[in-house]
Amino acid sequence: MTARILPPLVLGVVLLFLIGPFLIIIAASLSAGDTLAFPPQGLSLKWVTKVFTIDSFRESFAMSMFLAVFGTLTALVLGIPAAYALSRYKLPFGETVRTIVSLPIIVPGIIVGLALLRYLVVPFGFNITLALFMAHTALVLPYAVRVVSASLNNLRSDMEEAAVLLGSSRTGAFFRVVMPNIRGGILAAFILGFVTSFNQVPVSLFLSGPGVRTLPIDMLGYMETTYDPSIAALSSLLAFLSIGIVFVAERFLGFSRYV
Repeated sequence: MTARILPPLVLGVVLLFLIGPFLIIIAASLSAGDTLAFPPQGLSLKWVTKVFTIDSFRESFAMSMFLAVFGTLTALVLGIPAAYALSRYKLPFGETVRTIVSLPIIVPGIIVGLALLRYLVVPFGFNITLALFMAHTALVLPYAVRVVSASLNNLRSDMEEAAVLLGSSRTGAFFRVVMPNIRGGILAAFILGFVTSFNQVPVSLFLSGPGVRTLPIDMLGYMETTYDPSIAALSSLLAFLSIGIVFVAERFLGFSRYV
């Protein structure tokens, strides 16, 4: 009897551990009180609506979306050919290249941000937005290369060779045969890169400037002076946004069928 009860009990504890903080944040965001507290002091949606009235949140959200979307797309444009070369050809320094590509996720983000600030922005006067874009692209690139490489390794190379033997060019075979069969990996790389870029803090902390701040950095600055439930409301909205992205990918793109 104990053996039958234990697995569901462990599963329940794990789910509570994972979902519990999220439920607490949601409850705190619906508080009618003026300070962030749990249990909530009554229920109200006023803090959820207030999030949309704060100008700095709207501006920093737009900046974070720009960096996450276009930084991830740029990383995929660079990472897909790199992953293809590493997976299909025996390059002389293939493992070294893989290690170099992985450095942005191995090296602590605070070091990456400080290095970019010290040796790129300060001496050359780089635009802050451009520096942030380059940093986020570099941070997402390892995920693009590794996830797409995994999809390519699971795809039989003779399918591509068959297309070439039937008269297709190597480029045509790549776009007509390879790309459709690894779209699940590309989608997974995009979602992973988007979430990583959107939630990036250490690098963005060093590269933020007057009028140019990402949403996580803006939320940290807001909490230094204000401790109302609007931060919990914004956190809940961001969590639902992430869940919505995954749901849409599954519902309309058939994510699970290709991964």
